[in-house]
Amino acid sequence: MATVYLSDALNAALQDGLVIPAHPLALDANRKLDERRQRALTRYYVASGAGGVAVGVHSTQFEIRDPEHDLYETVLRMAAEEVDKAAPSRPFIKVAGVCGPAEQALSETAIALKLGYDAVLLSMGGLGQLTEEALLERTRQVAAVMPVIGFYLQPSVGGRIFTYEFWRAFADIPNVVAIKMAPFNRYQTLDVARAVCHSERKDEIALYTGNDDNIVVDLFTTFRFTIDGRAVEKQVVGGLLGHWAVWTQKAVALLEEIKTARREPSIAKEWLVRNIQVTDSNAAFFDPSHQFAGCIPGIHEVLRRQGLLEGTWCLNPHEELSPGQSGEIDRVYAQYPDLNDDAFVATHLEEWLQER
Repeated sequence: MATVYLSDALNAALQDGLVIPAHPLALDANRKLDERRQRALTRYYVASGAGGVAVGVHSTQFEIRDPEHDLYETVLRMAAEEVDKAAPSRPFIKVAGVCGPAEQALSETAIALKLGYDAVLLSMGGLGQLTEEALLERTRQVAAVMPVIGFYLQPSVGGRIFTYEFWRAFADIPNVVAIKMAPFNRYQTLDVARAVCHSERKDEIALYTGNDDNIVVDLFTTFRFTIDGRAVEKQVVGGLLGHWAVWTQKAVALLEEIKTARREPSIAKEWLVRNIQVTDSNAAFFDPSHQFAGCIPGIHEVLRRQGLLEGTWCLNPHEELSPGQSGEIDRVYAQYPDLNDDAFVATHLEEWLQER
């Protein structure tokens, strides 16, 4: 099978920086797929101006792969159909979450390729028994099929710590097009950036933030290293975030503002204030005070308030809002009213929810 690569237009857009929401899963009160609202969410992300969508990832709930649910291909197909129907005039990247040992990862990659996805977000979570070299070989196998976005997932939600040497070898793999950095740790984020800067493929790999605790500062961060006597720089250009599955229209506006501000000679203090506001909002959604136990229900709760979801149900009935989390969401709504896109959603909700 011939290797699939990103089109020039998609690659240019990815390198420039995109808002890529991590797509949630819409369920009804019986914890069954709510197809109407699942499709409405995709329509929302396209209409919001997002540059792509990631489906089958953590926010979509890993349980979609379990035999009793068997929803992986279904939700990927729905999102692809809605993107294709919308036919956005801008570049729009469809990213499929891929996980598990090599055999499973390759099987999921084949599904993504069949459904017209452009790249896979390759999770290393849940594979503690594999060596770093085994994970690199798994990545090479997947990248031989279609473009790969690497994923440094924080340990508190199933990730693991990797060495600098792992990321250095990872960056050298052909058809790795980006890395989502989400260890929630500045030292480990730095490992990825330094590894990419030392790679001969540094200009082919985009750095994306998944660090929900530092989104705005990440998007202003340029990493600079002296390599063989010359300065080499990499900018964090965009984000692939569960946080951006809500208030998405405002996230798109935020990234465009940041792109403009990056060209200024210095960063205004106001941007550091904005960073704290976004981080505070994220804390309400993602529930770090309870070790992120309510992160998916927190996303669902905002979408429920907007009318995009009917409830906060998850496939795992034990995943629910943590004590006090709803009040925290009330607080950030009141504290930072300019960050939400409720008015935008209200204007288009009936249109997105229509059967087509």
